[in-house]
Order: sequence, then structure tokens, then C-alpha cells
Amino acid sequence: MTMFLSIAGCTPTTTPPDDSDPGQVEQPPADLPDTDLPSSPAPRTQDFYQITAQDWVDAIRVGWSLGNTLDAHAGHGSAGFSWLSDGTYENTTVAQMEGAWNGGNPATRRLFEAVKNAGFNAIRIPVTWHKAADAEMNIREDWMARVIEIVDWAVELDMYIILNTHHDEHVIKFQDKDMEESKANFTRLWEQIAYTFKDYNEKLIFQGLNEPRTIGLPNEWSGGTEEERNNINALNQIFVDVVRASGGFNSHRILALTTHAASTSETAQRGFVLPQDSTPDRILVTLHNYAPWEFALRTSETGMVDTWSKDNPSDTAPITQPLHLAVEVFQNQGIPVVIGEFGALNRDNIDARVEHAEFYTSYAAALGIPCFWWDSGITTVVQRHDWGWDQPFGITDRRLATFVFPEIVDALMRGTE
Repeated sequence: MTMFLSIAGCTPTTTPPDDSDPGQVEQPPADLPDTDLPSSPAPRTQDFYQITAQDWVDAIRVGWSLGNTLDAHAGHGSAGFSWLSDGTYENTTVAQMEGAWNGGNPATRRLFEAVKNAGFNAIRIPVTWHKAADAEMNIREDWMARVIEIVDWAVELDMYIILNTHHDEHVIKFQDKDMEESKANFTRLWEQIAYTFKDYNEKLIFQGLNEPRTIGLPNEWSGGTEEERNNINALNQIFVDVVRASGGFNSHRILALTTHAASTSETAQRGFVLPQDSTPDRILVTLHNYAPWEFALRTSETGMVDTWSKDNPSDTAPITQPLHLAVEVFQNQGIPVVIGEFGALNRDNIDARVEHAEFYTSYAAALGIPCFWWDSGITTVVQRHDWGWDQPFGITDRRLATFVFPEIVDALMRGTE
């Protein structure tokens, strides 16, 4: 393990293993196209240790996702935001974009402090970028500044961080007919993101895609088509290449890649192709599994289930079987795995949710797979609105920076002791 010394050369925020090599390594130059990039970010005051993807995964106890905040969106076509202001992205404020869902779903440093103090040592920060970009995918400076501010809260709290592209399927698509434009959009977004965060330490990792899929197809969530899977694999390779060429510590940064729709289905998992990477052992795979679906995620008047038991094999199998498949397909090949999203909707069934949370994280932890709870910011019982069904995965009160369901937090911590 080798440490990159930062510009400031301060005391490292991460203690390296005893066998680490603190030798100074010269930073590779950025090798990017001649396109405008964000203003060079201020030099970081952190050191960068060359940990592997497995080291990063092994360090995670349990993670928490900042849902329905920076990823709030309502599409971005040629007319821009028809749902806000005068319908143009230029006149939609950062506050409007961040607070677009659930009557506003604020992110605050106090909230991050509460999450850290509760025992979560990792945070996932989902971001939708195209809503704050022009037709050439140039990201607005004020939006980037807000993302930097939120990421920096997690950095200051010494947390492990995942930063991604989320809900950008309007401009990143996965069918052959769309790939020329999609590759250009994807490349342009990651040129800017990677460059902006190039000097952050090894605890920050990038996730290229969230749940890549073609929305509305019958197999949207079950592995997609061969065409889509091939194109997702191609975009994963572009992501690795763009990040590695972006300068700073990104030559050795850990990268998170995913299957079609982040699905745990056998079709999706076996359809993943590991990209070529100039730096070995820096790639992990992230999957999403809200299981069993009828209990954890189903929102309809028929089929919803509010009971779950660790003693019922039909309840536990939708959790355990995909995890074992991930061990076979990825971990046994040296590719670490993270469950980047999981949880269970509030159906006024706290006892079942507590039992489910503890079993899920405990079983996954025994296999070496850490999990990130998806916090939607909605805590009330699942209900239907004019716009559709809500998804109350929230365990925090965003405004008070407190936990509404401390029993679930306790269960997550017991599962990962």
C-alpha cells in the first residue's frame, strides 16, 4: 500500500496499515480533451493512501444514502424545467432543484453529524447532474458548488463516501440508437465531476451509473436485453478511462460499477463485464436489492405485505440467494461487492422492519458485503397521492436532524457488530 502525499502534505486523515509505504508519488497529469472544465478546485489538505477496493469495502460498517435531495428531478427535455419557474434550467435555483421532492428534503451538516454519531461510517450521495447542465452537459457552477459543500461535510466527519450520477437516464441511454449521444453526455459529465474531486482522499469513491436501464421495458428490472447490457459495459469502460485520465489522485481512486439496473438477477450479474483498468484492484460492484419486493418495496393496493420473519425461508431467500450469487460471480473473482441500496417501506410494521434490517445486514456482513440504507426522507406510512405512491424509506427527520426510527438504526448496528 502506497500513500500519495497531497499538496499540503498535512497529517493523514486515514491511518494506513503497518505495512504501508509512505513514499511520495508524483501526480500524473490530466489527459483530457480540450473542453472547458470547472475552475480548478482549491488544493485539498488531505493525503491519499493507495488502498484497494477490498480495503475500502472491509472498512464499511453500514452506510446511509441521502435520498430524494440532490437527485430530485422531473426530467430535462429541450424545454428544460417546465415544472418550475419559467421552464428553463438557467432560472431554476439550486434550492428549487434540491427541494423539488417531498416538499423539500434538506441536507444539512447537522443531519450528517447525526448519521455519523448513530454509527454509520459511510454515506452515499446521489446526484442528478443533467438538470443543472446545458445541452452540452456543462454543469452549472452553483450546482457543483453545492455538491462540493455537501461532500465536504462528509469529508470533515471522516466518512467513506460514494458520489454518483443518479436519474440521468434522460441523457444517458442504453440502446444502440442512442449510444453516440449517450457516450458523449456521459463522458462530459464525468470529465467535470472527476476533475472537480480529483484531490479528495481515498475515502471518496465514484459510482459511474446508478440503475442503468431503459425505463418502461418489460424486463427493466430483471436484466434487460443483451443490447443494453453490452452498452452498459461499454459505458463502464468509458467511466474508468475518463476518471483515470482526469489527474490528481484519480489514477488510483476506487470506482464503483454496476449491473443492468443494479439488479441482483442472474441475468444482470452474469452479464457484467469487468472493464480494463490501468490500476489493478480498484473496482467494486454495487447492487441494489429491496427484498422481498412485496414487503420491502411494492406499492400498490394489492400484493403489499407488512409481515416478515427470519424463520420463514420464503421471506429470507430473496435476500440470501442474490447475495450468494454475488459472492460466486464477483467476490470469488476478486471483485468486492456493496449493496448500495436496500430498505423496507414503512407500513406501520416497525417490529417486522427491525427484524428484517438486522437479518439483512447481519447476513450480508457475514459474507463480507456492506449495505447502505436508502433514506428517502419520507417517514410516514406508505400512501397514494395524486402523483402516485410515495416511498417512505426515511428513518430520519431531515429538519430536526434526528432519527424517527431509532429501533431500525439499532437493528442495523446490531447486524454489523
